[in-house]
Amino acid sequence: MRTTIDAAGRIVVPKALRDAMGLTAGRVIDVVFTDGRIEIDLPPAEVTVAGDEGMPRLVPTDDLPALTDEQVRDTLESTRR
Repeated sequence: MRTTIDAAGRIVVPKALRDAMGLTAGRVIDVVFTDGRIEIDLPPAEVTVAGDEGMPRLVPTDDLPALTDEQVRDTLESTRR
């Protein structure tokens, strides 16, 4: 997919790619230059471990976007294969 760089040096990420990665305005991303390629990745969520109810559970330190039904279904399907 081709895109452009504007006069301020910003790269336009096409809507199809933004949707596929779940990128929205204000979302924090990691950008690295590796082996001649620019890579965009979502940073791992920072979490703490809570165990006040017996079983430990991970609690995000920041608000995370809600998962959609489609994302949950896709994840379940991809792990069943």
